[in-house]
Amino acid sequence: MSATESKGQPQRCAVAGVSMRDLLAAGEAAALLSTPPRAPEPELSRRDPGHREAA
Repeated sequence: MSATESKGQPQRCAVAGVSMRDLLAAGEAAALLSTPPRAPEPELSRRDPGHREAA
């Protein structure tokens, strides 16, 4: 097969036996597992906003 013959036909990359839905789901799962957890937010509700400490 020459280089001019292969230009007319697009090459398809596909994994045999795996649906696109499964590939997308696997990619999403991998992204969730590889993402570090968020840092905890500072707790602002510990103090009552109406209460002031004595000087």
